[in-house]
Amino acid sequence: MAALPVGGAGLSAMSKAAASHPLCSTDDISEQLEELQLTLGEGPCVDAFVRGSAVLTPDLDTAELQEHWAVFADAALEAGARAVFSLPLQKGAISPGVLDLYARIPTVLDTEELADALAFADLATLLLLDTRIDEAGASAGAPAGGPMPDRGFEDLGAYRAEIDQASGMLTAQLGVGIEEAFVRLRAHAYAQGRRLADVAADVVARRLRFSRDAEPDQAEEET
Repeated sequence: MAALPVGGAGLSAMSKAAASHPLCSTDDISEQLEELQLTLGEGPCVDAFVRGSAVLTPDLDTAELQEHWAVFADAALEAGARAVFSLPLQKGAISPGVLDLYARIPTVLDTEELADALAFADLATLLLLDTRIDEAGASAGAPAGGPMPDRGFEDLGAYRAEIDQASGMLTAQLGVGIEEAFVRLRAHAYAQGRRLADVAADVVARRLRFSRDAEPDQAEEET
């Protein structure tokens, strides 16, 4: 990323058929940005995937963007990001995810820099497809954890697998479909100020259980 005026990058696997999942990041700020967008369900990454085109945000500190991304914009600024550039990963009809780049100061990518960013996105697309992560889901891997900046791409499916497993367990606990189960999981993570991966790990390890009668963002610890 040295050729670009950015502070770091994050990569998320996304699908129209399953929950999106942060895969890796270069630093703490990019990790927070990926987690925020997954937990909140809003942000340039989400918009880029839905539209199928790049979302270039030179400055998050504008009234228009703070209205459009009511929660994400302020949270991203607090995390240390001022500009965010989200590039959808595409190979023919396959769209396996989104590459996010951020800068600490207001930044505009010129034509050459945007071309370089798109080249990075093309490379990330090939890497994701090589790991067999596509719209159908992610391959199961090593024991799950959070985003993995220091690990190989062969392990990227592990993060997704645990969140999928936790969502599956909640369908039984709550008597709801998989999409509603994921919404409940995400709402709890947001309400408690926790990473989604950590909440999923607690559900899978049976340290946390959700009740049908509780508020959507509530759960109770197992004894």
